[in-house]
Parts: sequence; C-alpha cells; structure tokens
Amino acid sequence: MKDKVLLFLKGMAMGAADVVPGVSGGTIAFITGIYDQLLAALSRIPEAAWLILRGQVRQAWQFAHMNFLLILFSGVLLSIVSLARVITWLLETQPIAIWSFFFGLIIVSCYLVARDVQRWCLNRWLALVAGAVFAWWITVASPVSWGHDPLSLFAAGAVAICAMILPGISGSFILLLLGLYPTVLTAIKQLELGVLSVFAAGCLFGLLAFARVLRVALERFRDVTLALLIGIMLGSLNKVWPWKNTLTWRTDRHGVEVPMLQENVSPWQFSELFQVDAQLIPALLLSIFGIVIVVGIERYAGK
Repeated sequence: MKDKVLLFLKGMAMGAADVVPGVSGGTIAFITGIYDQLLAALSRIPEAAWLILRGQVRQAWQFAHMNFLLILFSGVLLSIVSLARVITWLLETQPIAIWSFFFGLIIVSCYLVARDVQRWCLNRWLALVAGAVFAWWITVASPVSWGHDPLSLFAAGAVAICAMILPGISGSFILLLLGLYPTVLTAIKQLELGVLSVFAAGCLFGLLAFARVLRVALERFRDVTLALLIGIMLGSLNKVWPWKNTLTWRTDRHGVEVPMLQENVSPWQFSELFQVDAQLIPALLLSIFGIVIVVGIERYAGK
C-alpha cells in the first residue's frame, strides 16, 4: 500500500507539471525513477490489446503492468483536474514566483539526468547541443492557429502527448504553440466531454506510438538519448525564465489579450521597464526550494 500511495503521488506530481507550459511530466517521471518502467508499460499496450482480443485478459493485464499504469495515471488525471484552476491563477497573479520555482526544478533535473550518462564523448556532446538548439527554437517559435475541429484536436493531442513524456518539453507548451492551450484548459475546467474525448483519443494514439520508439532508443543508445534529453531540458529554460517583456499580444477565443511573443530580460531591466519590484530574493529562494524538493524526491525514490 505504501508503494501504491507513493506511485499515486508521483502521478500527481507529473500531472501538476504537465498543466504548466514549459514543464514536463516526463521530467518528474525521470527524477522519481519510474521513467523506464513507464515507457516499458506503455510500449506493451498494443500487444496486450491482442491478448485481450484472444480472451487472455488476465495475461494482458499483467503483461502491460496495468496496475502500475492505472495508479500512476489516476494521480495524473486527478492532479490535472484539481490543479488546473490553481495553476492558471498562479500564472496570472504570481508569474515570477512560479516560473522561478520551475526554473530550479529543471536546472537540478538536468544534473540528475546527466549523472546517468555513463561516458561523455563527442557524440554525446553533439546530441546535447542538438537537443538544446531544438528546444530553444521551439520556445521562440511563433504560435500558430490550429482549428478547433475534431481532427485538429486529435492531432494536437497526439503531438502534445509525445512532448509530455519527453523530459524537458511540455505538452502544454506545444498546445500553446498550436494555439489550443486555452481551449483544452477551458475544457478541463468546465468538463466539456466532447472536446476532452477527442483530445484524449489523440493522446492515446500518440502515446502508444511514441513510447515504443523512445524505449528502443533508450535501450540501444541510452547515453546519446539521455544527452539529447538533457539538451532539450536546458533549451527549455529559455521558456521558463521568470522575467519577460511581452513584444506582441494576441486575442484568445474569449476576447482576452494574452502574450504571444516575449523576450527574456534581466531582473534589473524588468524593474526599469515596468517600474515594479523584480522580486529577485523570493525568486532565488523559490528556485532553491525547487532544487531541494527534487533532490529530496530523488533520494527518497532511490531508497
């Protein structure tokens, strides 16, 4: 029971991370020591489906580690549904504080993942640089406007879930780039089952297809793949930098103006631009708090 409760809490932590554009639930899975197990279970689901069609339900359940997946994703779903409003409120009212906290989470996560690389050589460093450049490019890309039709929602779910299980790339941020983040978040808060069912179907399709690819990559080219993932996390820091100046705005489907293109500025530039306190000390403390939490989770999971 203790292990099940701990697994459920890890799922809640993954869900909380996935709600925020720029933070990945895959990062939480990695630092809590369940990433490989999660990919293995997900990649076995298609084969388990064939066993079910042949009437071997018990064997299929055990083969795909469904107890593990059920407990973990129950925590993920509960966290997403319950924290969607809280995270939205924090992003609107305390942006510097919450982004500082997640900045610390990602920094220490990069260090913890780097410890798993057995040997650093040229191809590992090249993979790290490639991942960083790719993630940085994603963070500065201009948002596009996808449609809100079922096919677009299905495709968005498939793309976003692939990012969601990659440490460093947030599925929420991919939705933000596609212009569908407000749509999905509103559907979650208001329980719009039609929108959520189509989006969930896309997520399931993308999850099953991508998990197998990523699992094979980690089995055969683990060091290179880990270096690539570290680079992706480092590149994503550009998105979660707490002090930003909004260059252009866009109007969402509810008629509310939201930032579209932003540039990072120093805390001192932020104070000069907006004539407000940059909250430097609280930001540093929250970053350190994030680091302490991750190190504590990693050590406890290791035990």
